[in-house]
Amino acid sequence: MNRTKQRLLVAAGLTAALLLAGAVVAQGNNNNAPEARYLIDASTVSGMMGQGDSHQLTLRLGSRLAPTGGAPKADHFLPEGMRMGASVPLVSPTPGASPTPDYRQYDQYQKPKGRMLIFWGCGAHAGPGQPVVIDFAKMAKGQVPPIFQGSVPTENSPLPGNSRSYGEWPNGKTEQQVSGRSSLIGQHRVAGNYSPEIAFPISQDFLAAPRVKSSAGAEGSIALNWAAVPNATGYYAWAMSAKERGKDDADMVWWASSATQQFGGGLWDYLSPATVTRLIGQKVVMPPSQTSCQIPAEVKAAGGEMMMGYLNAYGPEANFAFPERPKDPKLAWHPKWTAKVRYRAMGNFMTGMPDMGDMLSGRGEQQGQGEGEQPKKKCKRGLGGILRSAAGVGC
Repeated sequence: MNRTKQRLLVAAGLTAALLLAGAVVAQGNNNNAPEARYLIDASTVSGMMGQGDSHQLTLRLGSRLAPTGGAPKADHFLPEGMRMGASVPLVSPTPGASPTPDYRQYDQYQKPKGRMLIFWGCGAHAGPGQPVVIDFAKMAKGQVPPIFQGSVPTENSPLPGNSRSYGEWPNGKTEQQVSGRSSLIGQHRVAGNYSPEIAFPISQDFLAAPRVKSSAGAEGSIALNWAAVPNATGYYAWAMSAKERGKDDADMVWWASSATQQFGGGLWDYLSPATVTRLIGQKVVMPPSQTSCQIPAEVKAAGGEMMMGYLNAYGPEANFAFPERPKDPKLAWHPKWTAKVRYRAMGNFMTGMPDMGDMLSGRGEQQGQGEGEQPKKKCKRGLGGILRSAAGVGC
């Protein structure tokens, strides 16, 4: 890997850290809070270039109680349809075991060079004031651009920092894995020595992954189209590319579907249906009825035709508590525990690539071949050869 690509990766990591740095409201250990809060994050991710879907699950248990009878211990007991055995352990992380990486220390002799060009909005052409240009060298010195300071906040979750006792899965202690055949539907139960027993049924399964197709759009833009995801509450898309400007210097181009500069932060995370509805009204998130978007021509001109991106489909939310919330809002409510299940699905796409169906059938091989030209040498069968051919780097 050459130094220019290394610096682009560092810049991408630094940018991701800034985009994800939303304001998280911590829950204190006051006596009015539930004794325990449980969170299930369920996501579906489409395989690269349409090669199947994967299901992902994150479990977090936070409590304001201290463990009884020794070290903290808790387990999540699963329905049979999860195909992961009877239960998975919720492990308390060791303090200081995974320090947050400091991208500023990546290369003390060679500071990151290059720029980031930020575009936004669906349409054939970029709107006024675009692109916003960010200098990587200034970011490495801790100068956070104003465009990152208005990001949508990440919603509150149980975390080690806002819980007296805490456990999570995955955790590296077990080999169980969620598969594409796993189903959430059924009875779930959480039991441990630092929270009351938590039990609830789940009736909503993993969402389907969006299938995003890119093609040439009007006036030099890139058209994105997808089928509606059942139960999705809204959509948000982003894409990035890079173009070298000279030796050890390059532009990273970043585009987001939001009609305003609000992007990153919570938009990369799970969002409640109420938050999604509000963001649709602000034209930050696309409504569930929308199934197309255009990446402006100026984005392609700045970063090249080939871009990598994702379409996020935000999903519903299921909430449980004991005791249940009274129907009369005037009555006091002090639940012993609460549980929440959040859903989302992500579909990846690469612009400037032949359609996967055409590639697998061989129809894409003849594209761009004029009369009298010798047929191009066919690549070996297999995904590696297909991708190398599509990317124009040979067989």
